[in-house]
Amino acid sequence: MQTDSVSLARQVEFVFRQLEGELTNATAGTVLIHIRNNAVGKFGVRHHPIESKNGQFENGDKGLTAAQVQAFKKMAIESLRYRREWTHGEILYDFSVRPSANSWSASILFESNYNMANWNLRYYPKKNDLWDSQ
Repeated sequence: MQTDSVSLARQVEFVFRQLEGELTNATAGTVLIHIRNNAVGKFGVRHHPIESKNGQFENGDKGLTAAQVQAFKKMAIESLRYRREWTHGEILYDFSVRPSANSWSASILFESNYNMANWNLRYYPKKNDLWDSQ
């Protein structure tokens, strides 16, 4: 996928399409999307919890349905409206399913990253540049 001309919303849609099988029936977790230069660099899912009792894994409750995964994807794309003026960082979508209420919830965390090394060159010229100008 060439990300140069593809909007971030389109890239997030692609991410959720790729993760659809993993998200279906997942009871809780975090979808992680790493962004660099407004392009998705890597993505994945942290699944939690996987519980066991007495060394035996329990049959977990039902997780996200296919319809809920589609709603999750739509919510993730719409949440991009709240991202402001940064091009590098992470987006974390925490989700959980409440089987007793037959519902799910999600929270979104945006993290912007800046690299001081790039800024230092802008504000503090290299020593050689100082000598050349004299």
